[in-house]
Amino acid sequence: MPNVQLVSAVVAPAAGGVSLRRWQLRTGLGLFVGYGAYYLCRSNLAIAAPLLIREFGGRGLNKEVLGQIASVGVLCYAAGKVVNGVLGDFLGGKKIFLLGMAGAVAATVAFGLGQGVAVFFAAWAANRLVQSMGWAGLVKTTADWFSYQSYGKIMGLLSLSYLAGDVAAKLLLGQLLVRGLGWRGLFMAAAGVLAAVALANAFVLKSTPESVGLPAPPARPAGLFAGPEAAPPASLGALLGPYFRSPAFLLMLAMSFGLTALREAFGFWVPTYLVEAAHLPEGAASQYSALYSVFGMASILGAGYLSDAWLRGQRGVLILAACVGLVPVLALMARPTAGGAGPLVLISLVGLLLLGPYSFLAGAMALDAGGRRGAATAAGLIDAVGYAGGTLALWLTGALAEHRGWGGAFLALAGVAAATAGAALVFYRTQERRPAPAPAVG
Repeated sequence: MPNVQLVSAVVAPAAGGVSLRRWQLRTGLGLFVGYGAYYLCRSNLAIAAPLLIREFGGRGLNKEVLGQIASVGVLCYAAGKVVNGVLGDFLGGKKIFLLGMAGAVAATVAFGLGQGVAVFFAAWAANRLVQSMGWAGLVKTTADWFSYQSYGKIMGLLSLSYLAGDVAAKLLLGQLLVRGLGWRGLFMAAAGVLAAVALANAFVLKSTPESVGLPAPPARPAGLFAGPEAAPPASLGALLGPYFRSPAFLLMLAMSFGLTALREAFGFWVPTYLVEAAHLPEGAASQYSALYSVFGMASILGAGYLSDAWLRGQRGVLILAACVGLVPVLALMARPTAGGAGPLVLISLVGLLLLGPYSFLAGAMALDAGGRRGAATAAGLIDAVGYAGGTLALWLTGALAEHRGWGGAFLALAGVAAATAGAALVFYRTQERRPAPAPAVG
């Protein structure tokens, strides 16, 4: 859970006074817990992966095939990001957020009842497709409830939700494995908890301040859309056009491709890597893999502070520095290991370098670009391109780990980090070292 005093510090003390602040706190906490709970039905496959390989290995389910299942899921997630981002801006954030939860519960139950590879492909693809509603709904609801002056801070806090959810999922589900629960029980437990959180959020969340008789907080006066209007866009073309005419936004897409590829590869394969490289039991590997997310939480807080307090809002230079730092860490992971603490230190360093810069793109940078009118679409486009990279990375990592060992897999990921550093360098030199262009008319 986020620190309540810290959340209170970022809500706007604007018109509406105490009532608005209370509703903002309630909304922020609901979004945080809700999006974190999504991860019970997302991290579960990575946690169950060694058990699935053991049970279904004789029927063709090896690391390469499991990587393909995960890749198909991410591809569906990427496609859903575009569609659901647009729907979020037209229909409202709360509806999309809750629909995604309900769909994820149903798909997780279907996977847990599955008996073979074909069912696993279909159920996981459906799960990731509906889960793409979650972040679009969160970003749209945030844009409606919070002042543009607090976008960076509130999105930094809300970005912790996916890491807190990932940590909670790995600790809780890992403990269930230690206690002897099988992978099917794991999926059912995850679905049950998410269903309970969805029901609570149906009562906690409200779509906009106006829906409870409160004034809307100030909207950003500049961005890709002129004016502060919160009304839905006039047309699909009016919504999408400004994004594809913006060089800065196109560079954000390139960085998202690389950073999401790295994040997806690590988020999925770390437990299996720790079983095989550090020789940990499955339950312990699940729990120790939470180090990646714990250090990622520190990364998000630290990156947000550095970009605001020291770099005057410049984020490209931090993304550049992080990617440059990731290259030698990934190269070290490519070397053979005899187990011990080395793999745990390295996955912690990856979380520290990667997840803070990653959180900028579909968080504060998407809100800056889209504002109340187009925030969900901006986040959806950034994430869609990113998860296209994640699709490739999941498949490639699984295939290389299966045929060339973890060394080949991590060398390939080091190449991705180096290419992303190049895109970040261009962004910094062309966008952050000169004044921002005037907003386009939307």
